[in-house]
Amino acid sequence: MSRPASYRWYPFLVGLFTGTLVISNIIAVKLVVLFGLVLPAAVVVFPLAYILGDVLTEVYGYAYARRAIWTGFAANLVAVVAVALAARLPAAPFWHAGLGSPQAAQQAFDAILGFSPRLLAASFVAYLVGEFLNAYVLARLKLRTQGRWLWLRTIASTIVGEGADSAVFITLAFGGLMPPAALLQTVLSQWGFKVVYEALATPLTYAVANGLKRAEGHDAFDWGTDFHPLRF
Repeated sequence: MSRPASYRWYPFLVGLFTGTLVISNIIAVKLVVLFGLVLPAAVVVFPLAYILGDVLTEVYGYAYARRAIWTGFAANLVAVVAVALAARLPAAPFWHAGLGSPQAAQQAFDAILGFSPRLLAASFVAYLVGEFLNAYVLARLKLRTQGRWLWLRTIASTIVGEGADSAVFITLAFGGLMPPAALLQTVLSQWGFKVVYEALATPLTYAVANGLKRAEGHDAFDWGTDFHPLRF
């Protein structure tokens, strides 16, 4: 299809993609048990970012997905800086009402919204590695399959992207703090859950991607695209 002058739905998708990333970072502090697996609460939202990343790459192409990935990174950085500044602002005298003491209120705020430098660095690196691999694999497979078998492209890109994300984050965040066997089990648990999540969401991905192609009048193929993540 010919490329239109503008994309009506692209800004909305980038906003939704960015929102899922910021929300994921906020709720990831809570650990939950799902199907016998101990996982961060972010697993209920974070895989949506990969589904949206698949849709962005499939409909608009790698270059537009790359723009969304960096937008999400910037939004996460702003959120982290804002939380750090908020934690250091003087609290109102009555703020701790119901929480015991000002110190207890501040500790609760830091426990829920605070980030340790190591976890923060691990999260940022894992996000960039995983998202760019996801977009790259999907775009390349689309060329190889000539646009066929979207299910294969989305699942294969998720296996690579989510696998890299889980491995990089868990290794950087908890390496040296957990036994190697526990580290590996944690990586595999998160990886497996996210892949199954996206596989089950394949019908939704099909519906959204095909609907957007019709609405935008465009179906991107990345012939001649520069896949370097820092090309803008």
